Amino acid sequence: MERKSFSEMHCSVAQCLEVVGEWWSLLIVRDAFLGVTRFDDFQARLGISRNVLNQRLARLVELDVLVKVAYSERPPRHDYRLTDKGRDLWPVLTTMRQWGDKHAAPDGPPLELIHGACGERSQAVLTCSACGERVGARDVKAIPGPGAVERLIRTA
Repeated sequence: MERKSFSEMHCSVAQCLEVVGEWWSLLIVRDAFLGVTRFDDFQARLGISRNVLNQRLARLVELDVLVKVAYSERPPRHDYRLTDKGRDLWPVLTTMRQWGDKHAAPDGPPLELIHGACGERSQAVLTCSACGERVGARDVKAIPGPGAVERLIRTA
């Protein structure tokens, strides 16, 4: 079955899925955050076929999520490093990991984050950029933004 494209959908969630919605792509980005940079290391960690990995890496480079950096000319070898656009996926992966820890990890989290500044285990929390208070789904109201081209939200 061919995957649906969301490229024509005027929705930021759909556009994000267009870039990293294929599961191998997001796992590659996860591993890049964990310091994996080389093709063979991605392949060994993920157990993905080499041709699929090659396709996914090429697509992530094409979409400017990763950059390909040569580290050997003979034979030609490359590292794959996160770009600024790729690093901006950190909160997405973090909240997905935290959801998985809570709802799909019966033996406890397989990975914990230690905050560099204080040395303590840390959980990411969503806060308001204006006042700093924690924000949950029931604490906000959706309104059309400047890029809205259709009525996406009910106002009644």
